[in-house]
Amino acid sequence: MRKTIVAGNWKMNGTSESIKALLENITGGAINIDGLVTLVCPPAVYLSQVVAQTADAPVSVGAQNVSAQPKGAYTGEWSLEMLQDLGCEYVILGHSERRSIFGESDAIVAEKVAAVLEAELVPVLCVGETLEQREAGNALAVVSSQIDVVLQQVGIEGFASTVIAYEPVWAIGTGLTATPEDAQAVHAAIRSQLAKHDANIAENLSILYGGSMNAANAAELLAQQDIDGGLIGGASLKADEFLTICAAAAESRK
Repeated sequence: MRKTIVAGNWKMNGTSESIKALLENITGGAINIDGLVTLVCPPAVYLSQVVAQTADAPVSVGAQNVSAQPKGAYTGEWSLEMLQDLGCEYVILGHSERRSIFGESDAIVAEKVAAVLEAELVPVLCVGETLEQREAGNALAVVSSQIDVVLQQVGIEGFASTVIAYEPVWAIGTGLTATPEDAQAVHAAIRSQLAKHDANIAENLSILYGGSMNAANAAELLAQQDIDGGLIGGASLKADEFLTICAAAAESRK
């Protein structure tokens, strides 16, 4: 049975004191059941603090990005060896903000996925369409194309150790959310696309929804057959909201 993952992407938010308080509440209420992964992804400068504070809790830690290069003259970057050294388990890759603001292409994202897999960490591959692409009827084609580039880089075997997060770009930080039915349709299409290469890998792949999931809509989204958790933005900075989503995720596994 595939894992249900609730991942908090804290983006560029927090201080050492606010993170300490947030984690105290999250670790205090974290649910420890088989198949449920509670994941927090802080800014890189706080990874060491977060790994230490979650050491005795059922909470995993991930990074929001990484360089595909192993080391060298890449000022401002950090390597997979550094993340391994700190105790990270997951890495978010290809988030729409990395693609749109920092110019990361599908090819760059695929290269990073390959590097993360080689380092034996878990890539959380983000895919999704803009509002213009959706209104033009191209949502599924865009998502499929983004996945195809990664398939060409790592093969279907790479997806046995990868998590996908579908994040409609128009629903990130806007308060807009795809209907559960619309989100399910894209998740099902992703699984179907990969099933053409390996049905078992596709069936066991965790696909998260990343478009403004919150405490109010989590249960309905997570009740969908192919939605296996959430990549949570703003709501992950509020412990009570994040834990409510985690509780909904735990309930969805029953």
